[in-house]
Amino acid sequence: MYQDLKGKTAVVTGAGKKTGIGYAIAEKLASCGCHVIIADLGKTPIPGESLKSATRDEMDAIASELSKTHDVRTLAVAVDVTDKNAIDAMMETVKGAFDHVDILCNNAGASFGVPNTVLSYDEAAWIKTVDVNLFSVFRVSRAVIPLMAGKPAAIVNTASRAGKVPPIFNSAYAVAKAGVIMLTKTMARELAGMGIRVNAICPGQIATDLEKWRFGLEASIFSTTIEEREKEMCKTIPLGYIGLPGDAADLAVFLASDESRYMTGQAINIDGGQCMEL
Repeated sequence: MYQDLKGKTAVVTGAGKKTGIGYAIAEKLASCGCHVIIADLGKTPIPGESLKSATRDEMDAIASELSKTHDVRTLAVAVDVTDKNAIDAMMETVKGAFDHVDILCNNAGASFGVPNTVLSYDEAAWIKTVDVNLFSVFRVSRAVIPLMAGKPAAIVNTASRAGKVPPIFNSAYAVAKAGVIMLTKTMARELAGMGIRVNAICPGQIATDLEKWRFGLEASIFSTTIEEREKEMCKTIPLGYIGLPGDAADLAVFLASDESRYMTGQAINIDGGQCMEL
């Protein structure tokens, strides 16, 4: 429990599914007394879609539950982080409910067109992956920062271990997350004078829908089972197990709190020891 977060307001993108890191961050913030804006696509599921996005009903249910459980104000806002107009509309909704934003967690992310090498990767899928994972951080941050001015604030970007250690057959995601790490550092320098700290978390293997989808994809490629792929992955993790969304959320909320008040421009690994480099 971080007492300094009580009464503050946070925007968390990609927070509309209970199985994700975004929800875990939102829930942890709410448990500390922070008012939370749940931002996600909020779209109707597409039949046959392998990795489903958050629906509006899911987002509304999460907002209602967090409000009742933790006695905080919440707001669910549907937004496409690749669309500037949609982001502007989200911010108008936020401004109508809150005077100030203290915390921004840029967590929305996805991967398209994998597995493919650079030579075989569909160009549109490559660009879309970079758009969702990197350009969205730029767009959303620019839209939210004016509401952060005047008080100390914190931005926490969700990068990835993939931004430091290149995976194969997933170049767009790795490049995008490496970009998020550098964007975090440049923003930290540029915004320090405004009292806004900017840091990133770099999760490794975390038990989310995206991670389960990945294991399923690999299982089909290598003609094995999801369980076997997970066991193989655990062999590469010094601590020997897959992390939980709450593990990543604990780090994100620490970076949003005053406990990390002298930290900015950092990209911190949370991966069970897979990546021990800076």
